[in-house]
Amino acid sequence: MSSDILFELGTEELPPKSLKTLSDSLSESVKSSLAASGLNFSSFEGFCSPRRLAFVIKGLDDETPKNELQVWGPPAKIAFDQDGKATKAAQAFCNRNGITADQIQVASDGKVDKIFCLKMDGGELCSSLLPKFIQTAIDQLPIAKRMRWGASRTEFVRPAQWLVLMQNNEVIDTTILGQTSGNVTRGHRFLCNQEVALSSPSSYESCLESDAKVIASFDKRKQLIVDQVTAEAKRIGGQAVISPDLLDEVTALVEWPVAVSGNFDSAFLSVPAEALISSMKEHQKYFHVVDENNALLPLFITVSNIETKDYSSIKSGNEKVIRPRLADAAFFFNTDKKQSLAQRRDKLKNVVFQAKLGSIFDKTERIKALAEFIAAKLDKSHTDITACAELCKSDLVSNMVSEFPDMQGIAGYHYAMNDGLSSDIAQGVVEHYQPKFAGDQLPESDTGAIVGLADRIDTLTGIFGIGQLPTGSKDPFALRRASVSVLRIIVEKEYNLNLAELIAFSLSQHSGLDNTEASQATTLAYVLERFKAVFDDKGISAEVWQSVAAKGLSQPLDIHQRALAIHTFYQDDAAKALASANKRVANILAKQKSDIALNVDASLFEQEEEHALFDALNSVKSTVKPLLDQRAYGDALQSLSTLRNVVDAYFDKVMVMSDDLKIRNNRLAVLTELRGLFLNIADIRFLALK
Repeated sequence: MSSDILFELGTEELPPKSLKTLSDSLSESVKSSLAASGLNFSSFEGFCSPRRLAFVIKGLDDETPKNELQVWGPPAKIAFDQDGKATKAAQAFCNRNGITADQIQVASDGKVDKIFCLKMDGGELCSSLLPKFIQTAIDQLPIAKRMRWGASRTEFVRPAQWLVLMQNNEVIDTTILGQTSGNVTRGHRFLCNQEVALSSPSSYESCLESDAKVIASFDKRKQLIVDQVTAEAKRIGGQAVISPDLLDEVTALVEWPVAVSGNFDSAFLSVPAEALISSMKEHQKYFHVVDENNALLPLFITVSNIETKDYSSIKSGNEKVIRPRLADAAFFFNTDKKQSLAQRRDKLKNVVFQAKLGSIFDKTERIKALAEFIAAKLDKSHTDITACAELCKSDLVSNMVSEFPDMQGIAGYHYAMNDGLSSDIAQGVVEHYQPKFAGDQLPESDTGAIVGLADRIDTLTGIFGIGQLPTGSKDPFALRRASVSVLRIIVEKEYNLNLAELIAFSLSQHSGLDNTEASQATTLAYVLERFKAVFDDKGISAEVWQSVAAKGLSQPLDIHQRALAIHTFYQDDAAKALASANKRVANILAKQKSDIALNVDASLFEQEEEHALFDALNSVKSTVKPLLDQRAYGDALQSLSTLRNVVDAYFDKVMVMSDDLKIRNNRLAVLTELRGLFLNIADIRFLALK
């Protein structure tokens, strides 16, 4: 037998940015509890809106599966006396399991005869388990700060107002967050501010939509908003830009969405579009509108939570609200332009980067020195790079960035252009923050890339230098993201840079920090370890990373090139055979206590396979060396793969550990040469671990 289940928790308006997370967490926790209890269901759908968290389960088992269990007790010789009567130990076993002495059975557990009984497990009603599962799920919701309301000691993210818990058309009696369960929900706060009786779980979604003016499905509301906003933008002659994060937030703010457009004074378009967009998005939750060339239009689209015959008042009200916001942005922009970035830079001396690492001004000085060092290594002119490094943080003390933090870099670009600086410097100011997140684009200019590289390395060496390493999920200075960005910039811009040199130079710019080889090595190892995440995204296995990491290299571009070559090589059958051979060779060589001769004496060869391997090694060696010089690692590995057959034959026929010491050492010398050829690229024995 199975049933349909409905749960709905009604609350005051839930936090929009976390609504979907709360809903998903609730559903996943309950599903996990059901699975753990062996309760199956045909479908599970979560619902959420600003005032409710809910789910509907269809085809849920009415009770948990029943199983016959064999419960073992003490040995039979302890359970019964000489007359065969039950002892106190047997009686205690009976009391624990709710049976009588005549229900005791005896069997061997494989070692000794013991008493046991058969008991039925399971058969618990889902109606009795669900309240516990739901309460557990609510207790485990990812709520940063819970609140209390009234005189109650109950805590939740927002005050609970009603509770629905039904099995088919019957109420499951329970109390959660101080609310007693029923079959009554509440409609839209404005369009249907009244109680609405629910007849069954299967009619929940349709009943809310038709009788309560609530679209309970988050995904359905989301798609409706996309359709409405897109259509409204087309109607007013533009294209709506619908960012995923804003779309999710707006979806969480409304229960009955209606898109309404408005406009603002075109004079505001003289302000950087990013500032206007930020104001509309962050403060008012508006979608901005662009033309066919992606230029901002003086239009916006808001999503109302009410339905009316005349939307003119909603339109004019939103236009009145946005006007002072945009006026503030215009005022900040025009005021900021009166002072150059160079003049503003001195104010950075009063902005602390980190208590032990000085001010933001100090940081820009270190960035400048490191950026010039990198430019020299890459043989790049550093005139614009120096200027960009000095000014890259100056917009942090502008009015615009103080009001709109996401304008950092963007504001600096516009102010640099206003100051008459070169487009390369201005572009570098905005680009040095890229990439900002996983998958974000890299700086296009060398200026932005080099200054951004210097900025991140300075942060890494500084924070590591004062001992504030990331632990677990705590990474307040985003060092993991900074490390991945460093690797991406060096690799994707194809910069031949030695990261160990950059870290050492960067550490030397910090006063009072430990600049020993050990501290440099710690920072280097941490950054290079992020290659694991980079390679994982590319589908490159951990074994490939291990094989290259074993080389102890510090040039990210070179490491990346080797890893790509090994990854391709790994797909070949020859790779697996040669990896196994390398592992075998490494194990043999590791056991040798005495030094192995460096030179091979061909006169000591006793078997044809020895000559064949030695000749093949010499032949491949001459081919591989120029390829290694060109970093053509793929071609080099292709050449090395030709050794497979002679290596296999060698190990099949030749006993390396000969009793004759000279012959043994000579054979070990051949294996050393074999292993050395592969070690020029990577330690491929790690490929044999999988």
